[in-house]
Amino acid sequence: MKAKEINELTTAEMITKEQEFKDELFNLRFQLATGQLENTARLSEVRKTIARIKTALRQQELNK
Repeated sequence: MKAKEINELTTAEMITKEQEFKDELFNLRFQLATGQLENTARLSEVRKTIARIKTALRQQELNK
């Protein structure tokens, strides 16, 4: 997800998306450990997306 897309979400949607991406990251790590992961670049994409969501949530918190 791009930062622009994330900023358009509501706080509740951001929290939901963050949890979804954390679950995906967990599954990707298991696939990596068992040798089943084909697209290793997806790990860094998911981590960056989680960081973007956390940044947007923090910005909203500071703006209140």
